[in-house]
Amino acid sequence: MLSFESDYMEGAHEKILQRLIETNMEKLSGYGVDVYCESAKSKIKEACQCQEANVEFLVGGTQTNAIVIDTLLAPYEGVVAAETGHVSVHEAGAIEATKHKVLTLPEQNGKISAQDLKGFLAGFWQDGNHEHMVFPGMVYISHPTEFGTLYTAQELKELSAICKEYSIPLFLDGARLGYGLAAKGIDVTLPIIAEYCDVFYIGGTKVGAFCGEAIVFTKHNTPKHFTTLVKQHGALLAKGRLLGIQFDTLFTDNLYFTISAHAIEMAELLKTILKEKNYRFYLESNTNQQFIILENKKLEQLREKIGFSFWDKYDEEHTVVRLATSWATKQEDVEKLENIL
Repeated sequence: MLSFESDYMEGAHEKILQRLIETNMEKLSGYGVDVYCESAKSKIKEACQCQEANVEFLVGGTQTNAIVIDTLLAPYEGVVAAETGHVSVHEAGAIEATKHKVLTLPEQNGKISAQDLKGFLAGFWQDGNHEHMVFPGMVYISHPTEFGTLYTAQELKELSAICKEYSIPLFLDGARLGYGLAAKGIDVTLPIIAEYCDVFYIGGTKVGAFCGEAIVFTKHNTPKHFTTLVKQHGALLAKGRLLGIQFDTLFTDNLYFTISAHAIEMAELLKTILKEKNYRFYLESNTNQQFIILENKKLEQLREKIGFSFWDKYDEEHTVVRLATSWATKQEDVEKLENIL
């Protein structure tokens, strides 16, 4: 069966495997204090053109979202996010489990607007009862969003300005960041993200690594004793080398960007095929995630030969599904998919 279910179905890029084998018997300090973690941090800061940044490594996306949000918020604060945002819908209440509420805003194809954010924050502070309410202490966005859509540099600038006005950080979830950076016609780069976001992370799990996310604190705003806080959350990896070696490899010779661009190339090919065969798109996505509307009967027929993700119920007779390419997608598999479709 062909699988276009997600972008973390395969293991890791072969160059990462080779580096792990080559360094396997080296004796290295634990908890991320080793030469490979330091090298990876330096390369990431250079790629972000933000030498003053602090880079930290964690294992997975939900873990990263929960820890960043929990450590940056005061006990009485919540995080503002799109109502369809990952922390709002698909993280099993991980944020609420840290005793922080997710405060949701309306979304447009997965994105929040500066206008809606401004209205929400202004409304909170104008409310005479705000001392009895959950304070908005951070803004969360993802790039790409849950729908494969992307923010523009201008949109990030506007959101950043509002966050600065209200003295709260802007946090960007970059679990699929590589695919967002490689998308065609997009003006957002790592340096732009570093400029406008107070904290963001570069996803490795979905972009060529076995596991790992690289958090980038850009404004001298790393929570005090962050390593200790990570350990309190049960998330401090003893063999931190596993993450450092992977990111050091991904950020050597532009590997992260090269393999991300491959996923986009495969997604563009997939999109062309879907259009030629007159499949109906749910929305326009420039990333590795493509969303189409299928008749339920057609869905069941395709499900026997293709792995894809259920996304949403469109109506009684139709369902929205997602087809995703990845850094490892082979052109021959897309061509096989074309024959099945």
